[in-house]
Amino acid sequence: RAAWPALKAVADGVVVTRDLVSEPAHILTPAEFAARAEALRADGVSVDVLDVAAMQALGFGALLGVAQGSEAEPKAVIMRWNGGAEGDAPVALIGKGVTFDSGGISIKPAGGMEEMKTDMAGAAAVVGAMTAIARGQAPVNVVGMIGLVENMLSGAAQRPGDVVRSYSGQTIEVQNTDAEGRLVLADLLWYAQDTFRPRAMIDLATLTGAIVVSLGHERAGLFASDDDLATRIATAGDTTGDQVWRMPMGDAYDKLIDSDIADMKNVAGRPGGSITAAQFLKRFTNDVAWAHLDIAGTAWASKGRPGCPKGATGFGVRLLDRLVRDYARV
Repeated sequence: RAAWPALKAVADGVVVTRDLVSEPAHILTPAEFAARAEALRADGVSVDVLDVAAMQALGFGALLGVAQGSEAEPKAVIMRWNGGAEGDAPVALIGKGVTFDSGGISIKPAGGMEEMKTDMAGAAAVVGAMTAIARGQAPVNVVGMIGLVENMLSGAAQRPGDVVRSYSGQTIEVQNTDAEGRLVLADLLWYAQDTFRPRAMIDLATLTGAIVVSLGHERAGLFASDDDLATRIATAGDTTGDQVWRMPMGDAYDKLIDSDIADMKNVAGRPGGSITAAQFLKRFTNDVAWAHLDIAGTAWASKGRPGCPKGATGFGVRLLDRLVRDYARV
């Protein structure tokens, strides 16, 4: 009985995430997703929603570039749980929320495209984790940020070869419009480290098919700039069942995303695709301890197993709740 409230809070968070990931994309638009995140106010979470005008004023050029082909306006949502001491640096959780991903001009094959309603599973995990953290009264300060966009084709859509200026000021040559999630995360990561000065940043994203080739559907790919953070995440994953596997990073991979006409390009070819995607994200983290979880293989299950019915898995909620509580004990 004493343990149940905290466990129920985590279960609630998993259910929230599974419901979000399961929704059809014509229902869960960026605006609707933002509205559901606003429901966290009832649990004591501070929620701010940035519209197009606010993001234009900030200079979220990378995120807005992804959204420009869709009639559905993008949103960015900032959630704050102040469960720790006033002034303590927060843990920042950042999620990719592409509510539908057609691939844009670099359009995806028709087969299986219906699954791209799940391309917002990273953002859903952040909302679920914030639910668990708030309802479980975690004694730590946490910031959750999600970028909500639809990646669609139209006469206004972003083109391969376009160059966008991110919130950080760094420019990005968009060589493939289907490598859009990293553009969304780029602006959020820089905003998080620049605004909140967090003790650690963790982003979650259904980012690459390459990670599924590497790890299948059993573990998420873990990329990190900080060994202590990587160890904390791996331990939390093993404890909760949201298991991860740490992948390599390094200068040799980073050089592959250098561009001739911008500070970087958003793709570097098929070899090591999940690694070069992580290297791209790292360029927006400055010196903050950072980790990236590529959950493309773990956010959805084609068949059920003990503890997880078929469909959306809620991957990441249990891990993140355990991780922030681990920080609270330090």
